[in-house]
Amino acid sequence: MKVAFVGIGRMGLPMARNVARAGHELTVFNRTASRCDPLRDVGAAVAASAAEAVRDAEVLVTMLSDPPAVEELLEGMLADASVGLVWLEMSTIGPTAARRFAARAADAGVEMLDAPVSGSTAAAEATTLASMVGGSAAALERARPVLEAMTEAHFHLGPAGAGAAMKLAVNVMLAAQTVAIAEALVMAEVAGIGRADAYDVIAAGALASPFVDYKRDAFLDSDGTPPAFALDLMRKDLRLALEQGAAAGLPLLGAGASEAAVTLAAGLEGGDEDLVRVADALRRIAAGAGPEAKN
Repeated sequence: MKVAFVGIGRMGLPMARNVARAGHELTVFNRTASRCDPLRDVGAAVAASAAEAVRDAEVLVTMLSDPPAVEELLEGMLADASVGLVWLEMSTIGPTAARRFAARAADAGVEMLDAPVSGSTAAAEATTLASMVGGSAAALERARPVLEAMTEAHFHLGPAGAGAAMKLAVNVMLAAQTVAIAEALVMAEVAGIGRADAYDVIAAGALASPFVDYKRDAFLDSDGTPPAFALDLMRKDLRLALEQGAAAGLPLLGAGASEAAVTLAAGLEGGDEDLVRVADALRRIAAGAGPEAKN
């Protein structure tokens, strides 16, 4: 299939590479064009604009940072889109924006599926991501070969906005677990227990999970492990979740506490750093240090 892929970041790069490796004819665009360079090695064409990337495509994939980033490119992407194009919107944008973009796409003869993913950059590279999909079943069937090139599992959850809503629910859990592990580790450390020993107990206990396993290296050596999920991106996701909860009259108490912890860590450690830096922020505070102590 002819595929356009817009947004070549930490997740977008391995996902786009897997689309090309699956044999699809791939054209990519990113606002920072140099991020597309590795995809030339797998046969992808690099477009000068989002509109150029989408022209003649059968499936469009977007993997962008937030709703404003999608909004910025939306008019160009839809302007030259072929009628019948299926748009896999895989960013984390929340259900309100997903439904708004789906309606605008429909006006241009494009069917949008909100299809955000759960999983790390390592899962993106290994094609073991899970996707949560909102939109029509017919559009999902047309886009399935492309979705299967990037994901191991995908769940059709309902109409437009359903996938985006589920992604926020998943990320609320992810943030809460990150904060809980960070607090548990630092509590153990201040009691004189070695960090690795404490993590061994967490990983062997009732709350063990794939997340606990694959974040082990990052929690034990945050300086030596490349960031996988930036604090600023999680803060954005939690604020979208809190907005969704407020609109439904649902108090998300845990999400609110996680948002406060993530905001604190972003201020002390840097918003581009990984979520596990919540633990480093707590260590800094426990030691009586402030932001000025950061090297």
